[in-house]
Amino acid sequence: GTSGFYLGCFLQHETVIPNELPLIQEVTTTLREWSIIWRQLYVDNRDMFRSVRHMIYDLIEWRSQILSGTLPQDELKELKKKVTAKIDYGNRILDLDLVVRDEDGNILDPEQTSTISLFRAHEIASKQVEERLQEEKSQKQNIDINRQAKFAATPSFALFVNLKNVVCKIGEDAEVLMSLYDPLESKFISENYLVRWSSCGLPKDIDRLHNLRAVFTDLGSKDLKREKISFVCQIVRVGRMELRDNNTRKLTSGLRRPFGVAVMDVTDIINGKVDDEDKQHFIPFQPLALDDAIRHKQLNISSRFSPRVAGENDFLQTVINKVIAAKEVNHKGQGLWVTLKLLPGDIHQIRKEFPHLVDRSTAVARKMGFPEIIMPGDVRNDIYVTLVQGDFDKGSKTTAKNVEVTVSVYDEDGKRLESVIFPGAGDEAISEYKSVIYYQVKQPRWFETVKVAIPIEDVNRSHLRFTFRHRSSQDSKDKSEKIFALAFVKLMRYDGTTLRDGEHDLIVYKAEAKKLEDASTYLSLPSTKIELEEKGHSATGKSMQNLGSCTISKDSFQISTLVCSTKLTQNVDLLGLLKWRSNTSLLHQNLKQLMKVDGGEVVKFLQDTLDALFNIMMENSESETFDTLVFDALVFIIGLIADRKFQHFNPVLETYIKKHFSATLLELELTKVLKTYVDNAEKCGITDQLFKAMKALEYIFKFIGAALKYLPAIVNDVKLVFDPKELSRLFTEFILNVPVSRLTIQKLYCLIEIVHSDLFTQHDCREILLPTMTDQLKYHLERQEDLEACCQLLSNILEVLYKKDVGPTQRHVQIIMENLLRTVNRTVISMGRDSELIGSFVACMTAILRQMEDYHYAHLIKTFGKMRSDVVDFLMETFIMFKNLIGKNVYPFDWVIMNMMQNKVFLRAINQYADMLNKKFLDQTNFELQLWNNYFHLAVAFLTQESLQLENFSSAKRAKILNKYGDMRRQIGFEIRDMWYNLGQHKIKFIPEMVGPILEMTLIPETELRKATIPIFFDMMQCEFHSTRSFQRFENEIITKLDHEVEGGRGDEQYKVLFDKILLEHCRKHKYLAKSGETFVKLVVRLMERLLDYRTIMHDENKENRMSCTVNVLNFYKEIEREEMYIRYLYKLCDLHKECDNYTEAAYTLLLHAKLLKWSEEACAAHLTQRDGYQAATQGQLKDQLYQEIIHYFDKGKMWEEAIALGKELAEQYENEMFDYEQLSELLRKQAQFYENIVKVIRPKPDYFAVGYYGQGFPTFIRNKVFIYRGKEYERREDFEARLLTQFPNAEKMKTTSPPGDDIKTSSGQYIQCFTVKPKLDLPSKFHRPVSEQIVSFYRVNEVQRFEYSRPVRKGEKNPDNEFANMWIERTIYVTAYKLPGILRWFEVKSVEISPLENAIETMQLTNDKINNMVQQHLNDPNLPINPLSMLLNGIVDPAVMGGFANYEKAFFTEKYMHEHPEDHDKIEKLKDLIAWQIPFLAEGIRIHGEKVTEALRPFHERMEACFRQLKDKVEKQYGVRAIVSSLPVSPSHNIWNSLKFQWESDPNIGRGMCMEALEGAEFILG
Repeated sequence: GTSGFYLGCFLQHETVIPNELPLIQEVTTTLREWSIIWRQLYVDNRDMFRSVRHMIYDLIEWRSQILSGTLPQDELKELKKKVTAKIDYGNRILDLDLVVRDEDGNILDPEQTSTISLFRAHEIASKQVEERLQEEKSQKQNIDINRQAKFAATPSFALFVNLKNVVCKIGEDAEVLMSLYDPLESKFISENYLVRWSSCGLPKDIDRLHNLRAVFTDLGSKDLKREKISFVCQIVRVGRMELRDNNTRKLTSGLRRPFGVAVMDVTDIINGKVDDEDKQHFIPFQPLALDDAIRHKQLNISSRFSPRVAGENDFLQTVINKVIAAKEVNHKGQGLWVTLKLLPGDIHQIRKEFPHLVDRSTAVARKMGFPEIIMPGDVRNDIYVTLVQGDFDKGSKTTAKNVEVTVSVYDEDGKRLESVIFPGAGDEAISEYKSVIYYQVKQPRWFETVKVAIPIEDVNRSHLRFTFRHRSSQDSKDKSEKIFALAFVKLMRYDGTTLRDGEHDLIVYKAEAKKLEDASTYLSLPSTKIELEEKGHSATGKSMQNLGSCTISKDSFQISTLVCSTKLTQNVDLLGLLKWRSNTSLLHQNLKQLMKVDGGEVVKFLQDTLDALFNIMMENSESETFDTLVFDALVFIIGLIADRKFQHFNPVLETYIKKHFSATLLELELTKVLKTYVDNAEKCGITDQLFKAMKALEYIFKFIGAALKYLPAIVNDVKLVFDPKELSRLFTEFILNVPVSRLTIQKLYCLIEIVHSDLFTQHDCREILLPTMTDQLKYHLERQEDLEACCQLLSNILEVLYKKDVGPTQRHVQIIMENLLRTVNRTVISMGRDSELIGSFVACMTAILRQMEDYHYAHLIKTFGKMRSDVVDFLMETFIMFKNLIGKNVYPFDWVIMNMMQNKVFLRAINQYADMLNKKFLDQTNFELQLWNNYFHLAVAFLTQESLQLENFSSAKRAKILNKYGDMRRQIGFEIRDMWYNLGQHKIKFIPEMVGPILEMTLIPETELRKATIPIFFDMMQCEFHSTRSFQRFENEIITKLDHEVEGGRGDEQYKVLFDKILLEHCRKHKYLAKSGETFVKLVVRLMERLLDYRTIMHDENKENRMSCTVNVLNFYKEIEREEMYIRYLYKLCDLHKECDNYTEAAYTLLLHAKLLKWSEEACAAHLTQRDGYQAATQGQLKDQLYQEIIHYFDKGKMWEEAIALGKELAEQYENEMFDYEQLSELLRKQAQFYENIVKVIRPKPDYFAVGYYGQGFPTFIRNKVFIYRGKEYERREDFEARLLTQFPNAEKMKTTSPPGDDIKTSSGQYIQCFTVKPKLDLPSKFHRPVSEQIVSFYRVNEVQRFEYSRPVRKGEKNPDNEFANMWIERTIYVTAYKLPGILRWFEVKSVEISPLENAIETMQLTNDKINNMVQQHLNDPNLPINPLSMLLNGIVDPAVMGGFANYEKAFFTEKYMHEHPEDHDKIEKLKDLIAWQIPFLAEGIRIHGEKVTEALRPFHERMEACFRQLKDKVEKQYGVRAIVSSLPVSPSHNIWNSLKFQWESDPNIGRGMCMEALEGAEFILG
């Protein structure tokens, strides 16, 4: 409660707003708007309610912060951003309009903003809100949808790894080495991340506890595409040779021994399928060997481990592959716990965007090799060295050696380089690296990689040295082991290029250990087998070859290297260019050779190469010797980057231009070369180079541009060389010299750059440039080529022409209009709505129209020359296009400002074009029907479009629009009216086609507009009347269209009144139309009433109301003979019935359609087949299909009698007209089934209820009327009543069944009266003799139109001795308008009959039947109890009752009655006859009673006999004697229960006690 109160107060009283802060005003109006919706949300959507509440509170809080005036400038700026973002987000989720702003967050004024800027602002705003929505959504769903966008936008990624724990029994210190691995290529793809783990189970560097984090960076799109990527962890223990030896004093320590691996497939994480940074993954550990097995064979695995995974002689990499293949590891709970997440961007971006994950302390493990994109400034000089494998002779030993390789880096003087080897990220640099030792293995395979990072200046003097030593497990022995061999390789080759990537088979040299340590001993020798061969030695010799003091051993050793350097090249030609100063004589050759260098290599050295090129040009600026070569080299480089393979280097080039480019007069040189090329474009050989230049132009201009940007001083120099107009001509020539169909995209982007330049803002330069640009645009747009670039170019041109400070633009707008308006229109017309560019093109078109002045519109016609058909085509195209754009807007509904801007521009254009119509196409000779038609349809579509229907908007929005644009509907509506009246004698050509559109216009709820346009209808009536002496076509059309419009939601009470008033006034003044016109108007008004009722009720939950209303409308259409509309509503009714499973009613409804058809070959009019399901050419065929469907529904409704009747009619057709015996046989089989159903299936009998709706509170169609309802199967009155009262929750149920007085009928409330009525059997005449009850029972509750209800009434005073003495039964007969069942489950009662005489006859008949029935039962079954018989007989012969007919004698058997009702003579005779017949029935009953009576009851019997004799004397004397001949005649009555019930209902004087027993549980009177 309080929160709402607080907000309410805040919004009501906070009105003092400082003018200088438009944002504060915006926040306030936003809060007002939101709060209204927010209150509604409390009812509709609680979740949304809560989130809007948070947003409202945020805005209130921030608003007060801004108002406080205490925020520093930068914080205020940030806060404003937050506020606008929140407002925009809130508006979107509340379906409010998108707000567009400038860079500072201020709302844009559309009047002051160009169309293109407005469109772009909408795009940006929309995108930001969309991103915000996606973020919200992803937070909810825990998946970051944004990531796809982020990942798509960045060429590099990183995998973030957080090592939580290592659970592993090692017992010694260990190294945990983690890296990424490609199992298909069996190779590591990243550096290692190394964590040193202590023997006590914690990290050695205890400060890193809980902070073991690394990022594996530089992953590119190729890595994402790898089929599989594994995260691999290798554990190497550092300690003794064998773990189980425990006499530690004597054992060698510090040996690196393989221990095991753990592998996890991270493909899904890298692909983004799995992304949960909090999930801890367990990576199971696979040990390599068990210590007790080590003695026998290295890594012989005992049976406890599945030999599938790690077998003997397995190396770490082999085990990795086996684990990956094995899928399952017997890990016994040992393994690593890690969390993983893929992050977009390079390391700088990641540190910026994910500071909570990656900080300066996070280890960075780079990819081995370059990332797909190398940014300038990313200086790197890494050489990766992998120990691959070796093969070592055991020499004098009995078993193979335990070889350890030591890696170090030395310079040519034999000095070791300190701290240049990196065993893994996260670890310090070391000076020498020792390999893992495999126990007694002749051919170890290590696959261990280290990174060697040497300062660039030391590389040419350095070499890698590998020494080999046997390690013993006993410390004493181990100390005496010396180096037994050495291998080396130089990092720089003799030609100055770096060591090639790939495997190197090194020569293993043997010598005395002392000598091996001296570099001069071996540096002059060949280091690899290839070099050895190059020097003419054989690499494979049995004998050991002596070279100097070293011997080449038979042992072998392979390494592989990979250079990742932005400073070291492996390419001679590139090296020559980079070191151009050291030998300028080779410069010419080097520049030419550059074109042959592999692209990948150039791209790596992009920055150095570009620097070298620009320096060459600047240092040789006096001579033009190198200009062209440098220009070509530049073009070559830029061409490379334009290539798909290197497209990721675009940003590198961009960054270079922005940050590193420092040449001064360069643009002069470049432009000169460009000009030379342009001037000589026709010459052979130059064209090809020109193409390349074109491709590169964008960047060449950027180089020029960058120079201009950084050195404004040289602008004057440019002007010294080039006049701006001269420069413009140069560009124009250049573009024109490029062959038309080549390099389109580069050419267009070049033009876009020109438009961005200052040149284009100068009027004179534009004079030169613009015609070329429009020609180019026209050419490419007509061919639908490179539409995106075309659109961008045109947008940018229009944008410049909109500016105020660019000189005169009228002529330039004209050039665009003449050359491009039609082309752009056609582009828009041909473009699909799903095209991404449609919005931009429509914005361009709108901008052209907006920038055209009246002068331009006037001039437009002239541009088409003499060809009249051209103008017609242009206008046709425009009208159709406008209409499509209005009908199906290209911009989202919440882009209100853009849509209103478009509407404003269109409105002006439509009015300008209307002028053309009036001037050019109105007179007799030039009239263009189709063109005018299209105009009217367009204008009406404009007027009725959703975005202009102000009454559907909130008052705030309505006020905003009216304030800025007025009501555009009125403007164009009055224009349409004037255009209509301008048509003069042409009007008749538009009737009836224009009736619909004009009707749509008049239905707009704007009173002035309605008053102005409704008279057009009278004009149409008049028009048609003059032409044909009637206005039938107009009338038909308006009725049809009105139906559709009202149903679609248009039209209201006020319209009905205006229509009535205005048209009647006009008609009454007209000589001939007064009478027929008035009839027509009244007819339409009546129709409108029904249609408005129908529309109101169509959204009603209550289907029965909808059915009533539908019948109401369809009966009206039947009455005015509008067959097609009648059928339309029949189907609406049928559908409603089917939804409620009222199959019987659906059948009767369809039957009405079928009755309109003949069994004939007459063609079927279109309106007769309004359903897609029916394929019928003739009425007969349609009727046949309808009958089959109707029979099907009757069958579902168990109305087999009805189905049989239709079946007979259909059978007649099949047999004697169509001769379709196949259909006939199928039909007859159905019929047979129906007959069987009638006899065998028990059908539930529905009850019928009378319902009266009294009071003014009910809708007109049921008010103060009585209806008979057919209940559902087994529906009791209580259930039926409950159903009624849920439909009218405010209604009061009446307690009595007598008709209410006027007080109730005229009251404002709702009163419902409901009681059960009994259908009166109306047997068809064909049943002329008694038939089975199963057959008759159908007619007792079907095909009934008369229903009776008996209510007791008292006549005269109450008799204290006999309360029944003057009780009468009033029997009421209700007659419905139609038989039930029918097209509804209820019908209105049309007449009510009350006849006491008939009532008496029926009652007498029933009494006789009761006695008769009971006598029959006692005759058939002597054992029946006598009690019921005693009560029945006594009740009739009792003197108080006297046979129950005393009242009849007083009422009917008098002179007065006979005199007043002579027509009742026969009925009175019948009643007397029935009274006489009662005696023989009673006599028989008393006889049986006497036989069965017990002694105890004998006195009772005797008294009864005495009473009977008294009665018998009286009756026989007055009414004659009747006698039963043989046995009692059988009465066709049904069960005795009903007789009794009715006996008492009809004559309460029958003994009350007797009846109460018999009628236990029966209802007497409502209450």
